Amino acid sequence: MEMMPYHPELDENRTMAQPSFGCRPTAVVSETWRSGVPALHTSQLTLRELQVEDAPALFAQLTTEEVARFISPPPASVEGFEEFIRWSHQEREAGRHICFAVVPDGGSSAVGMFQIRMLDAQQATAEWGFALGSSYWGTGLFLAGARRVVDFAFGQMGLRRLEARACVANGRGSGALRKVGARREAVLHQSFERYGERLDQGLWTILREDWLFLTTAPRATVH
Repeated sequence: MEMMPYHPELDENRTMAQPSFGCRPTAVVSETWRSGVPALHTSQLTLRELQVEDAPALFAQLTTEEVARFISPPPASVEGFEEFIRWSHQEREAGRHICFAVVPDGGSSAVGMFQIRMLDAQQATAEWGFALGSSYWGTGLFLAGARRVVDFAFGQMGLRRLEARACVANGRGSGALRKVGARREAVLHQSFERYGERLDQGLWTILREDWLFLTTAPRATVH
């Protein structure tokens, strides 16, 4: 939730420091996505790789007070979003990060994004985050996109564990994660700083075996 891998220096066209991992990816994690982000479709939306042309729409959608309240500071300009998108392509090629644009069915503009960032390739663990324009809250767009992203993470990327952080005060974000099937594993006290205030975050996790159970188990019949 609060994870947006961006630093203000991108607005000044400086190179962002690259994260490093202590081990090389093993056969557990598929790397086919490094060569390009596939388009994922549902009846409500398309998820595709961010393009530089998405920058104005993302700037308009993700910098409002409602959206930016509980995420790390988004880019402060259209140019900053352009730099972020170029950075995301570099990180995807390096096998560290993948970012999907959210495009509603029938549209062409991005109204949000989903991100997956590798934490430990050997253990097949990653963190995921999302941001969606407030006019699309409550429309079902998040849930439809989240399910496709989690399917992709466990199916195509070969991950075993997905983590997400959401401020405890962010009831909407926590509720969204719960709807997808995530469980709150811990509370990380004062782990997120926003506007000079330190906030508690919930650590939410989804395990591959739990996801497979949720998506394949027959639903109980209600009489």
